[in-house]
Order: sequence, then C-alpha cells, then structure tokens
Amino acid sequence: MNLVLDAGALIGIDRNDRRVAALIELGRRAGAELVTVAPVLGQAWRDGARQAQLARHLPMVDIRPVHVDQAKSAGELLASASTSDVVDALLAQLALPGDQVLTSDPGDLRHLLATREINAIVVSV
Repeated sequence: MNLVLDAGALIGIDRNDRRVAALIELGRRAGAELVTVAPVLGQAWRDGARQAQLARHLPMVDIRPVHVDQAKSAGELLASASTSDVVDALLAQLALPGDQVLTSDPGDLRHLLATREINAIVVSV
C-alpha cells in the first residue's frame, strides 16, 4: 500500500498539521510508502528557506517524474472524467488499488479514481 500525497498533504506536513502527521505515521507503521508526482511538489513549494519542515520530510517521499506518455494519459483521463486539473489527474494515475490518497480535494480525486475504476481510499486532509 502507498500513501499518495497531494499538495494539501505536503502543505500539511509543512505546517506541522497533527492530523496529517498522524495519518502519515499510521501509514508508515503499516509499511506504506509515501509517493507523489513532481508537479504536486511544485504546487506546494514556495520558499525553501521558509519550508524547513517540508524540506526535512521530502527525502521520505518518492517523488516521481512525469513523462510524455503519463502526461498524455492524464489528458485522456481528464477527457473521460470531464474535468480539467492536470495535476489531480497525474496523481490519480499514481494510485493503485488499496492505496490511500491524502488530499485537500477529495471530490475531484474520488471522481478521477472512479473514472479509472481504481478502488483506493481517499482521505481528506
């Protein structure tokens, strides 16, 4: 199982949000890996000098690059789902059955995952 992190989860880490920290700790104790895609980091990162908390946690997160085929697939997912947020689509493509997606945008992620027919748990942060 993976914990798939969106920008809201990364921002929660940066702000030392206790709920986000607890969800991540529970996931890690269960053997989950923390994963996200590089554009999600771009949504959350603003100033490394002021984001020491997030910077300290990034080595624990598998931040995956986005390649051309993944970008095309994200666009196709958006067309199928009739939505427009490319970063959400890239994140939804990362999720596998049984994963937990920590997100501040649960409605859109649930819709994208349902469009992919992926049974993942969406947790609002």
